[in-house]
Amino acid sequence: MSVRARPTSPHLQIYRWTITMAMSIIHRATGIANYAGMALFVIWLVAAAMGQETLNAVNFVYGSWFGQLVLFGFTWSLVHHMLGGLRHWVWDFTVMMEPGQREALAWATIIASVIITLLIWTIFVWVA
Repeated sequence: MSVRARPTSPHLQIYRWTITMAMSIIHRATGIANYAGMALFVIWLVAAAMGQETLNAVNFVYGSWFGQLVLFGFTWSLVHHMLGGLRHWVWDFTVMMEPGQREALAWATIIASVIITLLIWTIFVWVA
């Protein structure tokens, strides 16, 4: 009796990258990034509880160009992850599941996340 070789899974180089595949990876990455962003929020809350001097120091760091860049990225991560969750919720109802519709919804998630993040920062940071 001969032993057949077990089939192996195709390597990632064989797969053709699609927008839905990339969105799945980005959704997981933003979920991880949201944990780090929440740590920044906790640091700010603890600084506020410790007193004005500590809060001023944290606000100085968060107000720097690098701090603003990190907070902008965190905002985008929150918005994008939320929209990705809504995309999956829509798919739970077997809506927008046709090939062209899946890609359109994925692109809409990317575009909407950027637009909503810019709106949030325009209204609450840059104008205020």
